[in-house]
Amino acid sequence: MNMSTALNNALGGLTAASRGAAVVSENIANALTPGYARRSLELATNTISGHGVRTVGVIRHQDPVLTSNRRATDADLAFHTTISDFHTRLESLVGSADDPASLSVRLADFDSSLLTAASLPDSSERLDQVARTAQDLARGLNAASEGLRQMRSDADRSIGKQVDTLNQTLKDIEELNAKIPAIKYSGGDIGGLLDQRQVLIDQVNELVPVNVIQRENDQVSIYSDGGLILLENTAAEFSFSTTGDTKPHMTLANGLLSGLEMNGNPVRTSGDFAQIRGGALMAQFQIRDEIAVEAQVDLDAVARDLIERFETPGLDPTALATDPGVFTDDGSRFDPASVTGLASRISLNAIVDPDAGGDSWKLRAGLGATAPGSAGDASQLRAFISILNDERPVSGAVFGAGNMRAADISEALLSRIGSDANVADGRRVFANSANLEMTAIEAEQGVDTDQELQRLMQIEQAYAANARLVSVVDELMDTLLRL
Repeated sequence: MNMSTALNNALGGLTAASRGAAVVSENIANALTPGYARRSLELATNTISGHGVRTVGVIRHQDPVLTSNRRATDADLAFHTTISDFHTRLESLVGSADDPASLSVRLADFDSSLLTAASLPDSSERLDQVARTAQDLARGLNAASEGLRQMRSDADRSIGKQVDTLNQTLKDIEELNAKIPAIKYSGGDIGGLLDQRQVLIDQVNELVPVNVIQRENDQVSIYSDGGLILLENTAAEFSFSTTGDTKPHMTLANGLLSGLEMNGNPVRTSGDFAQIRGGALMAQFQIRDEIAVEAQVDLDAVARDLIERFETPGLDPTALATDPGVFTDDGSRFDPASVTGLASRISLNAIVDPDAGGDSWKLRAGLGATAPGSAGDASQLRAFISILNDERPVSGAVFGAGNMRAADISEALLSRIGSDANVADGRRVFANSANLEMTAIEAEQGVDTDQELQRLMQIEQAYAANARLVSVVDELMDTLLRL
């Protein structure tokens, strides 16, 4: 080997060491950057001289199987977190068994106030308390129904925002797909663009779980787990009309709520054959169109039972068959054709509400009474107590086919909602654990700062060796020139 070859080899080694140090530094600096994949320097023998080393390029290391598995847990966690948050909020609306503001406690307070009034029926204070606990019970159902309606409206608005995000993100991926080949073939580094695209795909995946197909020229195609073509050369466009302020009677089936469309075609958003199966977007549709609707049915069943109990024929001899009972549907008798949203409309009959100008003594004398009657007669109050504890079937068998007391129904409602919240939280915890595990496994295949520091030390040694060779050649050249 002559001095010229030795010098060229050393200079090539210095260049490779310098580039390698830059790659290692970039790895260490971005070890915690989302979407970043570890880089390594690809080296080869210098084909021109047949000696030394040359830099071929930078390799981006990513395991597509690990990434796909981690994305599956990302989407699953987003779905179960959304569902669990809904059930937790719903449970707070109706309360738990030990919550002093729960529906079951309000009903127990109403029952207790009737017993207390029946023991001293001439006490106007006790009769007023009966009216107020009844009003409190009705308002508890009103508040729960309104809170449920607001959560359903929130889900509808969230769908609109997520659809906008989905459209924009898919468009951004489409633009990156176009940029990457152009920059690559112009000699530029596409590593940063690939990282950015991975972050965008992760964002889409949390909304709609995806399968990513690698195409030529470092481009990708994206499909949903349900079979939708989200990106194939061009991005799909989703459309959705936000209602914002939903009402209990509004559903997707009756056309009062918007469905999801892609490129003008309807998209299945529920069931085993949903085309956006899993992810946060499907969770919001499930809340709006299924879970909240079922919860409203349960609340309405409790309200219906209360109203119908106090409209039982013969319960109040002073009332006409067309008169409402102690509880009303916004001031009227119960109408079987208008059950949906009943929990939001149930109210105390104004004729016995002292806060609304009514007379609480009618709870003792009868709602149709024109005079207070005997102050010591508690028969009507005892009849109201008896009807609350009368075991009767629940309309629609919402809480089972057996006969139930009013207290049994309210407890069944709280038990169902509490159980659903517990199950949903358990699934969220499991999904979170799976996601943490997959994220850790993927991270093990990413940047290991200890290994990168070791590589940096090796590069430093290689740099020093090549620098020493350059120094030796320089000394030899000086010696030769002095001869």
